[in-house]
Amino acid sequence: MKIAFFDTKSYWKDSFGPMAEKYGYEITFFNERLTPATAHLAAGHDATCSFVNDEVPAEVIRELKDLGIKVLLLRCAGFDSVDLAVAKECGLPVLRVPAYSPQSVAEQGAALLMAINRKCHLSYQRTTKFNFDIAGLTGIALYGKTAGIIGTGKIGQCMIDILKGFGMNIIAYDAFPNPNLGLEYVSLDELYARSDVISIHCPLMPATRHMVDKDAFAKMKDGVIFINVARGGLVDSEALADAVESGKVRGVGMDVCEVEHEYFFEDRSNLEKHDPTLARLLANENILISGHQAFLTEEALEQMAKVTLDNAKAFLAGEELVNEVK
Repeated sequence: MKIAFFDTKSYWKDSFGPMAEKYGYEITFFNERLTPATAHLAAGHDATCSFVNDEVPAEVIRELKDLGIKVLLLRCAGFDSVDLAVAKECGLPVLRVPAYSPQSVAEQGAALLMAINRKCHLSYQRTTKFNFDIAGLTGIALYGKTAGIIGTGKIGQCMIDILKGFGMNIIAYDAFPNPNLGLEYVSLDELYARSDVISIHCPLMPATRHMVDKDAFAKMKDGVIFINVARGGLVDSEALADAVESGKVRGVGMDVCEVEHEYFFEDRSNLEKHDPTLARLLANENILISGHQAFLTEEALEQMAKVTLDNAKAFLAGEELVNEVK
């Protein structure tokens, strides 16, 4: 199998390259993201391998089909970048990595929670300048507080385990509650009203886009801390900025944002103009943003490579495609 690998970075080469050799696959690593302008690079390959910020709309899928692509490999859990209806129409299976290391993602969420609560980023900025004044760095004790978890899939469950270790009380919301988890499931409105910390772990789809909006923030407890290591589009960024600036939200830790395609995984410090909403978020000391790095652990990268290549192997062998997005 020849795989056209898009949006390549050094860590992808390090994880996929050696493993592909073991499978006997040939990978062409392209630095470019997969977009309508770059889809032609897949000519001569059997599959594409794309990540969260690649763009696979209808026109790309149809061009890939014409180029002879037989399967679309996603080295991630999210599939919102792909027009699934057109992929089905073209007979191109979409295979993803549903759970590469949920612990890694949840740990990043917990890291952001601790950092924004105890203002580690502000303390670091001071101490590097030999300023050890701690005024203005007051946080809250998480022990005994209530954490509201929106989405109780694998990552949500890992986040729950971590927060229980802090001694927090857990309430949860999920469109499809899991009775086997022994959780206290509540409505979204109740979760908003009771939670001192809210952490969201949902897939992005039309029904969930901007599910956390101005009205949602208005229903939250004053001084809530909000964590998002899922997808930026789940949250209305303007409403988020308003909620933090007004003091309604104490702090935000986020590994994702709505304009990732324009910024994430690249050095954009040389740009003269930036997205005004993202600039507004980054300028607020009560908002801490990491660049979609929650997956970036050695264990996760190894698992992503293995599952992606196993998906390709199953496709070639005509076996059941257990990780197909339908």
